[in-house]
Amino acid sequence: MTNVFGAAARSGATWGISAALDPGAADPQDISAGNPGHEQVVFCQDAPTGLQAIIAIYSTALGPALGGTRFYPYPSEDAALADVLNLSRAMTYKNALAGLDLGGGKAVIIGDPARLKSEALLRAYGRFVQSLGGRYITACDIGTYSDDMDIIARESTFVTGRTVPNGGAGDSSVLTAFGVFQGMRAAAEHVWGGTSLAGRTAGIEGVGKVGSRLADHLIEDGAQVVIYDVNAAAAERVRARHPEVIIAADRDELVSGRLDIYSPCALGGALDDDTVTALQAKIICGGANNQLAHPGVEKLLADRGIVYAPDYLVNSGGVIQVADELDGFNFDRAKARAEKIFGTTRAILAIANEEGMPPAVAADRLAERRIAEVRRLRGIWLRG
Repeated sequence: MTNVFGAAARSGATWGISAALDPGAADPQDISAGNPGHEQVVFCQDAPTGLQAIIAIYSTALGPALGGTRFYPYPSEDAALADVLNLSRAMTYKNALAGLDLGGGKAVIIGDPARLKSEALLRAYGRFVQSLGGRYITACDIGTYSDDMDIIARESTFVTGRTVPNGGAGDSSVLTAFGVFQGMRAAAEHVWGGTSLAGRTAGIEGVGKVGSRLADHLIEDGAQVVIYDVNAAAAERVRARHPEVIIAADRDELVSGRLDIYSPCALGGALDDDTVTALQAKIICGGANNQLAHPGVEKLLADRGIVYAPDYLVNSGGVIQVADELDGFNFDRAKARAEKIFGTTRAILAIANEEGMPPAVAADRLAERRIAEVRRLRGIWLRG
């Protein structure tokens, strides 16, 4: 579907507001119907600022589509499109499992943020977000920060993840890392019978905003932490706070090491066949999105007896944090909701065990059930 859409989009204007993806689908919002496709994909361009962006809305069955804006130097437009389609679908499931009345969407800005990011570009992007009339609500992601959201908000009212002085929640990695830690505790209970990670060895791949905060939680709980990041300076910043942290020489050393828990916290696709084969860890639980490199990896994990805590479940603390802004941000309220990731992870792992299915499949079914039920209830007519 990605290639078909890409060709269709480029048969007319390459950039600008596009038509909805798969407009002939009988029911594009029915997420339980197999592969319904996205409701809408929007291409955005502002040549003077260098803006090239794609906004993808997967489903608004539960409410407006909420998802972050990723600013990343994709090698091609097709690579950016593939990423935003995958990420927006994952956001739909993430928001559903988090109990939010929000659909799923995502946006990507193509380019190196260190070179291209400017006030004018961000404000131009904000105009495109505003043009969707609230169908899409944006927030931070890789390459964008709360200060950027404040700039985007000068042109759009549909922005979350703003700075605290401007009424926002600030850095969403705070509760993202907290939620991943709750998922780890639930997985540890499932595998070892107790929630404490004291004495366990956890390997974190990627110690940016989320991974570095996750390291703090693990060390506080008594775990031994091994880290790797392609940015050596990021790894050294973690060790400056925690001298006991071990820095792996490369990714292969981290993945194949004597780990109890492997935590992918960098970009997606970390769990391919080679990685899964090399792993000695009994648990995978991390903050990265779209960790499974291709369909079937979840079965390979199950066959090897590795418990996989689905990424879009355990990393939902960030979206919970920014979604709370929509009601006037209250950190304690948002943290209490993020704590529920523990219970949801525990329930999904139990269902997977009882019904003999991978946890990713159990999580998908739970999310799809909620979306279908709420969508049906919203079919009950109410007088306006």
